Amino acid sequence: EGIDQIEPLEIQQTAHQQIGTYLDIPSKYYDRMLQRDPALLSYNVNRWFQKEPEQKLLRTMDGKARAFLSNRYRRIDNIDIAGVTLPILGGLPDIRFESCQITESRMYIKAVNPRLQAEVSPGDIVQAGVIISNSEVGLGSVSIQPLIYRLVCSNGMVVNEAAARRNHVGRVTDSEENFSVYSQATLDAEDKAFVMKIQDTVRAAVEEARFSQIVGKMQEAKAAQMDTHDVPAVVKLASKEFHITDSESTGVLQRLIESNDLTLYGLSNAVTRHSQDMESYDRASELESIGYSILTMPAQQWSRINRAAA
Repeated sequence: EGIDQIEPLEIQQTAHQQIGTYLDIPSKYYDRMLQRDPALLSYNVNRWFQKEPEQKLLRTMDGKARAFLSNRYRRIDNIDIAGVTLPILGGLPDIRFESCQITESRMYIKAVNPRLQAEVSPGDIVQAGVIISNSEVGLGSVSIQPLIYRLVCSNGMVVNEAAARRNHVGRVTDSEENFSVYSQATLDAEDKAFVMKIQDTVRAAVEEARFSQIVGKMQEAKAAQMDTHDVPAVVKLASKEFHITDSESTGVLQRLIESNDLTLYGLSNAVTRHSQDMESYDRASELESIGYSILTMPAQQWSRINRAAA
């Protein structure tokens, strides 16, 4: 009927999840239909689309539907963020790119400044760094956060506070717009303030004053002893409070025993050390952030966990 057609697209997992969420189809039932009766899934989804028509944004690449999003979704692509941040990092003397990855859901750039380091305790040296992340498929904002890199076991800890963030929310996009020329204007004049904030945050993440504050928190956690009457119970209770799964908790306990550091600092490092054993880079990065949340938990919360385990 004169409407432009596109070739059929393979729907990726993220887009499936977003379609199910939008249509209020429970995820277990959606996945069951997808695996066991795709025709039933197709009927359900198409029926609800017909009953409740709405313009949406579909992100695609290489013949695949990557994401099913609101037409208010603002595209800030990985290449845009890399183009803003990499020149700043590259201008820092001796900067070391410790880890970089693009997964189906996010981009990560993790860099360390070896010129800025300190001892938490004798022989336990940490260095300042930064983690830059972005999601092109609606699973997270643009984010720049400090990163602490521990030399003794080569693991990182994401400082999940004082970060620069930008959500992917913008004006309503009309289907008549020419998307082929839209992306080059993604970080245009109206985003100059945010670009400057990104640049300032990248620099601040590897500044001495901020780094010293974080090292001070680590030293405080080093002095916060664990109740050793039932160490597995302490790990289990802390894992539950910080949304660490049972299987991950087992790995954390193993790393804690290996380190023989039965303090709050030791527990947080056991979490970040176990992150290196994860197959999923996304989950490993989440555990690096959880490690810092454990490190900086209030003293009352730490006491309560220890009392409950006693």
